[in-house]
Amino acid sequence: MTSTWFLRFILTILILLAAGCSHHATVQGQQYGDEQFSQPLNPVQLFPVTPVNISDYQKQIALIKATSPSLYCQYHEIYLAIAQWLKQNPEQTHLNQVGLTTYELAGQDNWGNTHLTGYYTPVLKARHKPDDTFRYPLYAKPVNGGAQLPSRAEIYQGALAGQGLELAYTSSLIDNFIMEVQGSGYIDFENGEPLVFFSYAGKNNRAYQSIGRLLVEQGEIPKKKISMQAIKGWAEKQRPDIILNLLQQNESFVFFVPKFSAPVIGASGIPLVAKAAVASDRSLIPSGSVLLVEVPLLNEKGVFNGQRELRLMTALDVGGAIKGHHLDIYQGIGHEAGELAGFYNHYGRVWLIQPAKNSHLNVETSCQR
Repeated sequence: MTSTWFLRFILTILILLAAGCSHHATVQGQQYGDEQFSQPLNPVQLFPVTPVNISDYQKQIALIKATSPSLYCQYHEIYLAIAQWLKQNPEQTHLNQVGLTTYELAGQDNWGNTHLTGYYTPVLKARHKPDDTFRYPLYAKPVNGGAQLPSRAEIYQGALAGQGLELAYTSSLIDNFIMEVQGSGYIDFENGEPLVFFSYAGKNNRAYQSIGRLLVEQGEIPKKKISMQAIKGWAEKQRPDIILNLLQQNESFVFFVPKFSAPVIGASGIPLVAKAAVASDRSLIPSGSVLLVEVPLLNEKGVFNGQRELRLMTALDVGGAIKGHHLDIYQGIGHEAGELAGFYNHYGRVWLIQPAKNSHLNVETSCQR
């Protein structure tokens, strides 16, 4: 009896241990090692591996050099060492052989799972003057002289009327809101004019409230299915007053400035290359930093397909909701980029590339600012 009892006891312990390991979520690309990290950035030596986007990364670095010499000079030794690594066949060369090391982010759960979302540059159809269809304005930033700017609800109720701040009129209030969330967008007036880039001009400095979270809390969209597409799909079935009421719960409001023949520019003032630029929390990942990001791949329905790819990316943007171990990956311009950006709410491993301690980078050190 004692032997049988002992065997049952051992079996029960094994079952409990297995159950304890199985509680980890993986549907959003999460991965789990043998133990959790104890600090935000952790020195980890990667095995030789080749990023899939070398040409796009090189294009992004060239844009940094051309448009922001000061930022390029700040990181040029790292940029040049990475260039040397890429020339030496990354699949056969460790980063430490060119004087670099990698620090893995602990992620939001200290298991190395960094939150990855996506953003893009929308293209909205609009008119210069309002009509029955195109009646929702996009605004320039008011001159307030330090006074508090009106809330979203106050703006919707006409607080900015008569000031000549209307830049364009679109046919969708929810599309305007999505463009605010993205921070910029292209406007197509459908009159033969080139697309006009509406760049971020500032905000009203009111509290930001996630409408996605509100829709989940109100039971309108299941938490597992929340995405930009789900929000737009919900809005298509609602009366305008219901959409208005939802959006007004987010007091924050973004203003724009038109720029003709302008590329998409991040907060660092540098044109962004799709899937080679990210928005980050600058207190953790400073602007100009280079990252290796293991990105989970999604199928046509936005579901993680079990595969991942490694990308070289540069931190060149920021976002109001991008805090801590969270990266927002720039996906590009237009509908397809918007579809992918809307789907991304997943997790991947991320490594910050830095000079190795006590290692002199074997690259040119001069830099013209």
